Amino acid sequence: MEIRIKNIRKEFDRFPALHDVSLDIRSGELIALLGPSGSGKTTLLRLVAGLEQATTGRIFFGEEDASWKPVQERNVGFVFQHYALFRHMTILDNIAFGLTVRPKATRPPKQEIRRRALELIDMVQLTGLEKRYPNQLSGGQRQRVALARAMAIEPRVLLLDEPFGALDAKVRKELRKWLRDFHDRTGHTTIFVTHDQEEALELADRVVVMSQGKIEQIGSSDDVYDRPNSPFVFSFIGDSVELPVAGANGQTLYNGAPVGIASSADGPGQLFFRPADAELVSEGAGVTGTVTGLRRLAGTRIIELDVGIKGEPRLIEIEVPLEAQVSKGQAVTFRPARWKVFQG
Repeated sequence: MEIRIKNIRKEFDRFPALHDVSLDIRSGELIALLGPSGSGKTTLLRLVAGLEQATTGRIFFGEEDASWKPVQERNVGFVFQHYALFRHMTILDNIAFGLTVRPKATRPPKQEIRRRALELIDMVQLTGLEKRYPNQLSGGQRQRVALARAMAIEPRVLLLDEPFGALDAKVRKELRKWLRDFHDRTGHTTIFVTHDQEEALELADRVVVMSQGKIEQIGSSDDVYDRPNSPFVFSFIGDSVELPVAGANGQTLYNGAPVGIASSADGPGQLFFRPADAELVSEGAGVTGTVTGLRRLAGTRIIELDVGIKGEPRLIEIEVPLEAQVSKGQAVTFRPARWKVFQG
């Protein structure tokens, strides 16, 4: 099911939670809405579900305008962070619930409901647990039950709101791989909300990075990590270093000295790079600082540098090979191998 979100604005008591948001989602695509708290990602998900109505703008499911359809008519499956399972029902009954409460005219026969629920239990790898209750399952198992229950109604769209937020790191990692495999088998159009960048980059076909009610960037994991298009995206996704620079005579200057990067415009700017992209140099242009700390991180060494301006300390961290000969108190010079300068 293709989804088209056109110029959506949402206000709560005249406070704008979303500003003119547009997004096209391809049929069968797995999309991540990624951003910090208050960025508008959950509001956008609830608008697609029909749990909220837009102040202005339209939402299309295929060619159908679903903007004013209630949630009951949108046929979406919704999975919440805290499972929302019925504690007094068995796993089988939880999964079958959405079918058993359908109007009589569209309700499948009891045997068909049971068959479909058991099929889903097998699909989410919980065979043999259908008679258990939610409190007899682990957190990861309960979340799989919640997903199976959402799938039971054969939704056109699957929506997940921080689905792994209540789980510990190890279980989250296991479920991420499982959800990607599950999505590839079923082929549903899926939108999930997360503030966890690792989760978004690993799972999604495309990542929608949001901030303050607007979309900052849409792209593949490689796009948003390797080619961020704004200071926010660069600083929010992955580790980054930011330095105030100036362009002059075709060169980029930090603290008045060239850093070995060409400049296409004169005036102030912000230099961004990843700590892993810093390369130590023994001569020529670069950023010079004093080593204030060292620590090992797996196969690399993290150097803390003071690259202060006019006597004001400014601490940054860069990664260097383990064999790099550096020590505390030493002056070192580096250049970023990959970078982005945002002017203004």
